[in-house]
Amino acid sequence: MGPPGAAKGGAVPLDISAARPDPALLDLPWSIPLEDWPADRLAALPRGISRHVVRFAHLSGGIVAVKEIKAELARNEYQLLRQLRRLDLPCVEPLAVVTGRTDADGQPLDACLVTRHLQFSLPYRLVFSQNLRADTAVRLADALAVLLARLHLAGFFFWGDVSLSNTLFRRDAGAFSAYLVDAETGELHDRLSTGQREHDLDLAQTNIAGEMMDLAAAGYLPEELDPIEIAHDIIERYRGLWQELTGDEWFDAGERWRVDERIRRLNALGFDVDELAITTDLDGTHLRIEPKVVDAGHHSRRLLRLTGLDVEENQARRLLNDLDSYRAAMDRQGDDEALVAHDWLTRVYEPTSRRIPPELRAKLEPAEIFHEILEHRWYMAEKVGHDVPIEDAIADYLREVLPSKPDEQSVLGTDTQMLPVVDKGEMR
Repeated sequence: MGPPGAAKGGAVPLDISAARPDPALLDLPWSIPLEDWPADRLAALPRGISRHVVRFAHLSGGIVAVKEIKAELARNEYQLLRQLRRLDLPCVEPLAVVTGRTDADGQPLDACLVTRHLQFSLPYRLVFSQNLRADTAVRLADALAVLLARLHLAGFFFWGDVSLSNTLFRRDAGAFSAYLVDAETGELHDRLSTGQREHDLDLAQTNIAGEMMDLAAAGYLPEELDPIEIAHDIIERYRGLWQELTGDEWFDAGERWRVDERIRRLNALGFDVDELAITTDLDGTHLRIEPKVVDAGHHSRRLLRLTGLDVEENQARRLLNDLDSYRAAMDRQGDDEALVAHDWLTRVYEPTSRRIPPELRAKLEPAEIFHEILEHRWYMAEKVGHDVPIEDAIADYLREVLPSKPDEQSVLGTDTQMLPVVDKGEMR
């Protein structure tokens, strides 16, 4: 915990609690209500309506999100986000809680929760406002379903505060990865009951349907998409994923190969199995398997181990596929995988990344650009009817495709709408 501090001149007594206090926090205008912070302090203004005031500010060369909130809620959310980060769950990084604020007249101001801005992340409204294809909704649904399942597996209970508004999305090799940005009403348990999960899912479906209706009213949702069906699809995708991750499975004792098949299916979904329970019936003729501990990040962990690249799950899957293609093209199937991975990194991935001009590097993450170059190469080859050298694909992509894309490194603004704060006492 950080020591108490004071702003310049000692005018505003502050208590800044942080695991790694940044002295630059003292330079922010804490004596001014957050909604009135001067523009020269802000990186951008948040979009939409929220039950709290949120602003983005420059801090030590980076960008932070500042949320004005009651002190107890700020402390609880700060600790909960830290716990989720320790569990390696996708959420924003909490930096500090600032309490003891007063204005110029000595009147108390609410506390502030400070979190690090998630680079290359997009609020859902911005994703839809870019006139993307209709399947954008499907890809967002998949990302949100995976996020829900991962958080529920860890014992995180939303108390019904599940919505697209509480989520940021990062591009992930043509798909999306979802990150939790608002844990204000959440709780972390050892294990969630079916009733707790169903409560979250029921309110999630209602909230998401409402958000999609708002998008439709604003003209952002493709006409062929039904807001109610989108919300329903997210829940159904969650249920299918949850069954695959946690459901038990019976088979004949002679079909032991199905144990490996189940593990492979989970790996294909991006999950590793750390513990698998195997039991038999009374006469030993049937086996029952049930995953007990599953962790997301199967492909990203493997890529990190081989190359040191820390990327999203689908990006890792795509990069590993290219690594496998490189291994086959070089006829090195018999060589040590780590050695081949090092050669691929230094001869393929890094030279490609270095080709990106500095003025275009804020467009997309390097791994996403590499994925898009591979896609672009495939389309070029399909058009001309033969293989296209990677150098030609890189040059054409950098000339014709990347310059027209919007900068996503610091797309700011959350799109949280007015949602009721759930009274936990009503649920007990």
